[in-house]
Amino acid sequence: MTAATNLSKANVYEKASLFSAHWTPKIIGELNGQHVKLAKLLGEFGWHSHKDEDELFLVLKGEVVIQLRNNQNGDIHLKEGDMFIVPKGVEHNPKAENGECTVMLFEPASTVNTGDERNDKTQLDLQRI
Repeated sequence: MTAATNLSKANVYEKASLFSAHWTPKIIGELNGQHVKLAKLLGEFGWHSHKDEDELFLVLKGEVVIQLRNNQNGDIHLKEGDMFIVPKGVEHNPKAENGECTVMLFEPASTVNTGDERNDKTQLDLQRI
């Protein structure tokens, strides 16, 4: 059995207050090869998919719409306390059009925020806070 490296608690709202940049996920924890991240969203992110990774969105503050390509049931509207898992390979586009939204993300450590796309929002070296 290995010893835990960090046995202190973290408050997600305090962590979210440490940054203001949009679409720049910050790592706040790790477990079982997964990163726990916080991100602030504003506006439209852009269409992308993650070939090998599911992505969980949990809304802490505000609202976000997750558009899914070819989803016959329409867009996924998430409000505070709502969560949604985008299955691997599903093309999606997060949009926070009614003001800033703060989300917690759970995804494998290998996940790149823009998935199969590379653009000005791609974050390859994530900050830990």
